[in-house]
Amino acid sequence: MSFLSIENLAKAFGGKPVLEGLTLGIEKGEILALLGPSGSGKTTALRLLAGFETPDRGRIRVEGEDVTALPPARRNFGMVFQHYALFPHLTAGENVAFGLESRKVTRPEVARRVAEALALVELPQLVARKPGEMSGGQQQRVAVARALAPEPRVLLLDEPLSNLDPSLRERTRRELRSAIRRVGITTVLVTHEQEEAFHLGDRIAVIAGGHLQQVGRAEDLYERPATRFVAGFIGRSSVLAGTVESGEGEKVEVRLDAGPLWPGLALESLSTGTRVELIARPEGLVFASADAPNAVAGRVAERRYGAPSATFTIELDGGSNTEIEVLAAADAAQEGDRVGVSPMAEAPLPRVFPISRVEP
Repeated sequence: MSFLSIENLAKAFGGKPVLEGLTLGIEKGEILALLGPSGSGKTTALRLLAGFETPDRGRIRVEGEDVTALPPARRNFGMVFQHYALFPHLTAGENVAFGLESRKVTRPEVARRVAEALALVELPQLVARKPGEMSGGQQQRVAVARALAPEPRVLLLDEPLSNLDPSLRERTRRELRSAIRRVGITTVLVTHEQEEAFHLGDRIAVIAGGHLQQVGRAEDLYERPATRFVAGFIGRSSVLAGTVESGEGEKVEVRLDAGPLWPGLALESLSTGTRVELIARPEGLVFASADAPNAVAGRVAERRYGAPSATFTIELDGGSNTEIEVLAAADAAQEGDRVGVSPMAEAPLPRVFPISRVEP
């Protein structure tokens, strides 16, 4: 059994299901990121773990102990809220000590744990500063120190970096992951930012429409998406409609509505004539001549420079309003150029999903 087990968890509000049958196992010391769009059910899952909501169905176990019916204070979970919830009139040390004093921990022990917690997040020098005298990243780490001071079994993070300026996020992500690693605490974080989930999470659980879509490492989700939603949600991609013309096992040939025949990889055998969507990654495509037999043709509508490469948006011919993105050398094309686009021979095959089974 996993250190933290989520078993068939379900919750509805006003008769509308928000989370349906979530099952996950999280190992001791692992960082799991719950990733999904707004309204996906990820925040509800975190609130159920914390004990702020009661599930309609399912169980939550920690080291085999069923904590589903326990109030938040008895679960021994640490929680870091999106807005940190630091007391502005208290110093960093007093904020970290607040939860300990309410548990009737002795003064010497409080002092020891405060110093230890602030050292873990590498902020011992801020013990006497108030939140208004700290940067956003420092406040975030003080909030983590406060959550760690009671020595919880599990750490829960709710959109931990959403209030930081973009310039601070990358550095704070590194500092946060380093602090969690030093403690070795089992952690569940909620985020809608893919970069944050990929950087912080050992594994990522993608949730959409209240359902778990896929759980795995960042590279698993990007390179081997298990559902149409994950294929379109993770990273950048272009969607091309077509019809299966031939195939053997998971490898298929798709006649695109735009004309050419492209190879693809399906999760299962698909019969000839099946209508599908082919999901192509920008780095898996290359420019070709507009009349090449296996190329879709169009015009460069936009060029977004990102040294040393650029991302090109191509409006395809035919008046279908279909666009496709290509990652190529910055000087590969200019806006207004007429180009062709074809799959890169050495790249992983684009993923193919039956249109009839596209998830909501």
